[in-house]
Amino acid sequence: MPSIVAPPPPRFDPPAAAMPPPAPPPPPPVPSAAVVTPPPPGVITPPPSFAPPDLTPPPDLDAAQSAADIAAALPTPMVEPTVLIPGIIEPPPGLGGGVAGTVAGTVAGTVAGTAAAGINTVEEVLLCKEKLNIVVVASECAPFAKTGGLGDVAAALPKALRRRGHRVMVVMPRYKDYQGVFDTSVRVHYNIMGANTEVGYFHMYKNDVDYVFVDHVAYHAVAGDIYAGDREEANFRNAMLCQAAIEAVWHVKCGPEGDTPYGDSDLVFLANDWHTALLPVMLQAFYRDHGKFEFARSVFVIHNMAFQGRGPLVEFDKLGLPADYKDHFFLDDPFGGECMNTMQAGLRLATKVIAVSSGYAWEITTDAGGWGLAPLLREFGEKLTGVVNGIDLDEWSPEKDEHLDKDGYSRYEPTAEGLMGGKKLCKAALQRQFGLPERDDVPVLGFIGRLDHQKGVDLITEIAPWLMGQDVQLVMLGSGREDLEELLKNLENNNRERCRCWVGFRRMAHRITAGCDILLMPSRFEPCGLNQLYAMRYGTVPVVHAVGGLRETVIPFNPKNDTGTGWQFDEASEAK
Repeated sequence: MPSIVAPPPPRFDPPAAAMPPPAPPPPPPVPSAAVVTPPPPGVITPPPSFAPPDLTPPPDLDAAQSAADIAAALPTPMVEPTVLIPGIIEPPPGLGGGVAGTVAGTVAGTVAGTAAAGINTVEEVLLCKEKLNIVVVASECAPFAKTGGLGDVAAALPKALRRRGHRVMVVMPRYKDYQGVFDTSVRVHYNIMGANTEVGYFHMYKNDVDYVFVDHVAYHAVAGDIYAGDREEANFRNAMLCQAAIEAVWHVKCGPEGDTPYGDSDLVFLANDWHTALLPVMLQAFYRDHGKFEFARSVFVIHNMAFQGRGPLVEFDKLGLPADYKDHFFLDDPFGGECMNTMQAGLRLATKVIAVSSGYAWEITTDAGGWGLAPLLREFGEKLTGVVNGIDLDEWSPEKDEHLDKDGYSRYEPTAEGLMGGKKLCKAALQRQFGLPERDDVPVLGFIGRLDHQKGVDLITEIAPWLMGQDVQLVMLGSGREDLEELLKNLENNNRERCRCWVGFRRMAHRITAGCDILLMPSRFEPCGLNQLYAMRYGTVPVVHAVGGLRETVIPFNPKNDTGTGWQFDEASEAK
């Protein structure tokens, strides 16, 4: 069996397909547009009406439902794990085995704590009740653009924060036309990597949340693959998103009537992953160092430590940042020597750092889990907090799921009665749709995820000869690396009576979650994971590798007292 220890990251984050270079200086703006005169490079002044006020600001995603009912009805194939293989991280006592709590409340409290002087401990953070202006900045947000869990969290968390009384804006690129999104006619010129760049702003108000879309031809060019392009193109898009997101609170009139900008008091920016790591840096270098955004704070959220925006040091000179900021980016990378590390700079300059589970917050402070940044993260102390992701129950609940309204599927309540009724119908419909024998007595195993090294799909194909010898059916859904897609094709072709593989996402992900008995998540590492939370909500038993958020959110089934929500394994071998 292959080792499940993740390999070191590449010297530089690999580029994908090419994208046209940044657009030349724009033509004169349309007369009706609200044009803001470009400031001198590096120093940006807010509109007069939104200068910082002369006062100091005052200091849910619901947990997945237990699947114990169905877990108790299924045989347990495992023994209690006791030994971890080399390289797999054992968290300290108290970090593993817990259930996701009221995540929105914890995040809101953490965010509030960063904006109030002197609040450092988790207990104090949770006591902060002030209402804030929160700007969530991400490269993707479902349903507009989604490649993985980041898109789901960027969609669900703002709604949960809004329900707790905060005013929330999501800022993301406008990759293409989106229904219900309108042009604000605001055009702003920014100096992005030395280019005088005109950026447009589009807006939508939905579910009491403001969605602001940053518009530029560079985003349109990657609509089919939002992370395409070489490093220079990616840096240009990311820098433009961060710069435009900071000033969106000045320029874009928000709210249901589109008439009230956020302004810059009681303001917290939530930057997500390395694509937005420049936001805390720009906020400090271009604004706070010049007396602007004095009362704004930034929170950097780590969804995946493996991707950090590493590149050659010469890239720093193109960012237009003050020379003394270079040290924040410099890293003598143990995996590849001296380089520029964008995530490191964002981590250093953020007010607060959040990892997407408590277990992962601990893992990334270890040399095995920190991907070169563990020494820095160990210095943070209480600046680093773990908050488990949750799920959007409007999107992921079997009783509300519109993807179950056709083709023999059925909505059902997440109760024992619902599992015996609607879920059985979904299982039969899934078998029919995939061309598998319709049998209620055979366990249907599912896999949903990216086809890459992290998700461990190759571990499933490795044990396929043994697995296909059991009386089970296997349904797999994903897309990604071509070699792994080919593995799935071969697996299906060699086991037509027991296995089906599907390349794609969205609707089928909902149907597989509803129709399967067991969901497999053999991830080599998993900062949090969402599919196990979806599975438990749908009464599907997760079988997970005991790492990161998987260890934290799935309670091992205990056959002695019929408790638990799934099974954990600590080692990838047939014996387990």
